[in-house]
Amino acid sequence: MIMRIGHSLHYCVPMTLEWEQVIVDAADPAALGRWWAEALDWVVVDDSPEEYEIRPTPDQVPGLLFVRVPEAKSVKNRLHLDFRPDEDHQAEVDRFLALGARHADMGQDGQSWTTLLDPEGNEFCVLGVRKS
Repeated sequence: MIMRIGHSLHYCVPMTLEWEQVIVDAADPAALGRWWAEALDWVVVDDSPEEYEIRPTPDQVPGLLFVRVPEAKSVKNRLHLDFRPDEDHQAEVDRFLALGARHADMGQDGQSWTTLLDPEGNEFCVLGVRKS
């Protein structure tokens, strides 16, 4: 496909990539992967000791792939996951907390989301319910 931008012609090639997974560094990939599988109600597609992969369904991507790293997490994540509940923000926050998540103070007071930490300290957010 050729597209005109200003006075120039640009060749556009359709993207042929599929988003496969997000990699999560972990001290214990299996334990963290099992936690996220339960928290998201996802299925395990690879449970090897060094890599633990979960997906929404066996054939649905993207998934989360937990890989072993020797170093501990030391700073705020540069990338994190956001989840938006269908109906009840606080119920989802409470559910994550009951599974072992912890509150994170990232200066989000008064916002429509809640930042939590998974068992290895990775930040993620539970957003407010989408307004119609």
